[in-house]
Amino acid sequence: MNKGYLVLETGDILEGKWIGHQDETMGEVVFNTSMTGYQEMITDPSYAGQIVTLCYPLVGNYGMNPDDNESQKPACQGVIVGESCDQPSNGKMTSSFSDQLATWGIPGLAEVNTRKLVSLIRKHKTLKGKITANPKTVTVFPEPLFAPGQLVEQVAVEKAVSYIGQGKHVILLDFGYKASILNDLLKQNVRVTVVPYDTSLKEIQNMNPDGILISNGPGNPDDHAMHFPKIKALTDLYPTLGICLGHQLIAMAYGASSKKMAFGHRGGNHPVLDHETGKIWITSQNHSYEIDPESCIDLELAVRFTNVNDTGIEGFFHPEKPVTTVQFHPEARPGPVDTDYIFDEFIESLVCTGGKSSCQMQQV
Repeated sequence: MNKGYLVLETGDILEGKWIGHQDETMGEVVFNTSMTGYQEMITDPSYAGQIVTLCYPLVGNYGMNPDDNESQKPACQGVIVGESCDQPSNGKMTSSFSDQLATWGIPGLAEVNTRKLVSLIRKHKTLKGKITANPKTVTVFPEPLFAPGQLVEQVAVEKAVSYIGQGKHVILLDFGYKASILNDLLKQNVRVTVVPYDTSLKEIQNMNPDGILISNGPGNPDDHAMHFPKIKALTDLYPTLGICLGHQLIAMAYGASSKKMAFGHRGGNHPVLDHETGKIWITSQNHSYEIDPESCIDLELAVRFTNVNDTGIEGFFHPEKPVTTVQFHPEARPGPVDTDYIFDEFIESLVCTGGKSSCQMQQV
């Protein structure tokens, strides 16, 4: 393997060896602490624009296979690992980690001191970085790295796609959804229509949904302020569930604001308290932004979930409408499935309300 380098905006340079597609790339350098699920991580659309550092020492030991992808092709800019296994063993595998990255055109570096890299990110907060073969070239990082809304536009569907089911009809408003979210809905035997994030309110109403799910996705939630009135209207009309970015967008549609975290939450071991039951669940998370608690003092939404480690807001509910939001990923993959009951609650809200909000039911 040829030598490669990760050049950070701080001037720090980490040496490694090329894996995957050997071409320069630039992005926001982040880290994930999960011990398994490297394939699900790098195919998560929420990593668009980012160079993903996988903290677990050995990556690729069970190879890659088409069944575990969260999207058809990764949107991440690159991958950094400590060790990449070249001789994986798994009955399902169809390629090695490095070979699959090359097929996808994703650059990567192995044999990098990932402990040092994570320490640098934690010290300086999330950093811009460049994977290159020549560390001596002058690197200028644009600000911002990507145009507002560019990342969501890159990963969202371009037209509506329908998935047949026998039950209620759910519109999945796509800002970069994971396949596992769709699969968990289909397991509930509902009919799902995935629509682009910029689909109009009227178009959605014409599809006669029973409920709305607003997906995860990459980038800054502030970039989507033009969609706040539509999102607020959807929560007025239909039972609604927001996941990750969807959680942020619903909260901001009600008047909350977001802020960027020092280095985000990415991993499969984040403890979250459900105030409705008093139970603590271990959750899978992947986000750079969070809702600012100071903006929620007079919010119409009420806090249902908080992070045990840093007391951050992890989810809301509406006291009068069937609206729930979660910052974590109830579909997991990778990670624990403690909170998959969120999907059960969502489907139950469709049945109990007949696909109508509380306000609508009062008006009937």
